[in-house]
Amino acid sequence: MGIETQMELDKPIIGMQMYSLRDQAEIDLLGTLEEVAKIGYKAVELTGFFNVPAKELRSKLNQLGLAAPSAHISLHFNDMQNLLPRFVAQLEYAKEAEIDFIITPWVPLPEEPAMEDVKHLVDVLTKCAEKAQEMGMKYGFHNHEDEFKLIEGKTVLDHLMQQVPKELMTLELNLGWVHMAGYEPEVYIHKYKDRITMIHARDFDHGRKDTEIGRGKVGYDKLIQTADSAGIRYIFAEQEQFAVSSFESAQNNYDYFRKLGYVQ
Repeated sequence: MGIETQMELDKPIIGMQMYSLRDQAEIDLLGTLEEVAKIGYKAVELTGFFNVPAKELRSKLNQLGLAAPSAHISLHFNDMQNLLPRFVAQLEYAKEAEIDFIITPWVPLPEEPAMEDVKHLVDVLTKCAEKAQEMGMKYGFHNHEDEFKLIEGKTVLDHLMQQVPKELMTLELNLGWVHMAGYEPEVYIHKYKDRITMIHARDFDHGRKDTEIGRGKVGYDKLIQTADSAGIRYIFAEQEQFAVSSFESAQNNYDYFRKLGYVQ
């Protein structure tokens, strides 16, 4: 294996968080995946399966040469009695689709959280993690801004990371939300690099308006290098608001990673 090829293998794989293309995916998931592959992305993180049979989804991913290491699967906190059974049903689909990581994308927190809220979340996340592990999959948690609220001088995220064993739960760090919470994303990459396989690159400009990666204030030129040096395996581009179309922004985000030398 040549040095150049080895260097390419050592770099993070640049992927698309499919929530960024939800306006297209909810109409035609498989067709949207085709467009993602045409742009040049090598991986996707799924958010919603849109009634596509699991085997058909896996076949399309294989055909396109797209890795799909993870999927966001929401937990139904408004129906605690059925939360686990509904989660297991999603796990069964994900297993058939050969998805390795199941990520909880969001958890509810009150305006002023207390330790009892943390204990509740730790109980739920631990049970979900154990179910995923029983089925041969890995489980992870994706942060937003609220997890940086303080309880007893420590962020909710830190409490969760300390109370749910890393053998059970990985962290999918959203760098944009770390920035928006007033913390340094670089610090959190280093702090939890031993349990981070994937990160979300989401940029923010003015206020809470997000933008294409590299055009905001999060500082991705440096952060991508930090993620690389920390051994992060996947970097997923994420965006919710668009000055152009979602596809055009997906292309522009890919071009940003090309400028940094992470894609061809």
